Amino acid sequence: MGRRRGKRGRQVDGVLVLDKPQGCTSNQILQRIKRMFGADKAGHTGSLDPLATGVLPLCFGEATKFSQFLLDADKAYVVKAQWGAKTTTADADGEVIETCATAGLTREALLGTLPRFMGEIEQVPSMYSALKVNGQPLYKLARQGVEVEREARKIRIYQLDLLDFDTVHFSLFVRCSKGTYIRNLVEDIAGAMGNLAHVVELRRTQAGAYTLAQAVTVETLVHALESGGHEALDQFLLPLGSSADHWPSLQLTENTAFYLCNGNPVQVPGAPAQGWVKLLGPDEEFIGVGEIEDDGKVAPRRLVSRS
Repeated sequence: MGRRRGKRGRQVDGVLVLDKPQGCTSNQILQRIKRMFGADKAGHTGSLDPLATGVLPLCFGEATKFSQFLLDADKAYVVKAQWGAKTTTADADGEVIETCATAGLTREALLGTLPRFMGEIEQVPSMYSALKVNGQPLYKLARQGVEVEREARKIRIYQLDLLDFDTVHFSLFVRCSKGTYIRNLVEDIAGAMGNLAHVVELRRTQAGAYTLAQAVTVETLVHALESGGHEALDQFLLPLGSSADHWPSLQLTENTAFYLCNGNPVQVPGAPAQGWVKLLGPDEEFIGVGEIEDDGKVAPRRLVSRS
């Protein structure tokens, strides 16, 4: 999946599912991995906080065309939170600004509260988020002591399971829509119980079709680089089409592939009634992603560049 070397680096195409380490931003680790690959083009698919670890898909070359679809994909997390304290950032990286007693907390009360946060709910993003206002990320404004009004946004919580509980910590499994801030969710759940909480551990277990089972650690990449150079890292790349594996696949004929690749919607037998689809050519090669239009035709949305 790695090709010629240009002025800026190798042409590398594919997706690396990284097990992001703690203590760095998503962009910091992206730049490090990009240098390790010697790649000319790479991007990540949504920020994880420095405190967070786990699934961070990195897109190289042609795969960057499909990174937006991973940004929009559902996510899953395991989060551990500490009761009785609120911090500036809603996680352990912030300063404690308020505390309260925790003696009256019970597992039963928490279990009774969680259903209130299932389904479609509204969430006000934290000032320590990557959302931008007038081109400035909120977290940069927060560090300058500036606070701006944020509108509540609709998110969806598909699954919310209690994994562990005591009066010091609790742990949850969360499966949610894009744009969900787990730090805010933890704060809101604690608030609904008349208490305070902040995140102390956060691990993303899934992003779209990608899971921890596919994730590669930085240590593994370093060892491969030292043993075999840049090209040795290509073995860890997943195909371009893997970014659309959570959608139905449609195989096109030579004729329909020709018209679709020239920008024309096409009729494909067996296509779903609506939604996004993964597009395969007559030889089952990945050619891009499409969307079902109102008339049932498949319209091209993002296509792989043809050499």
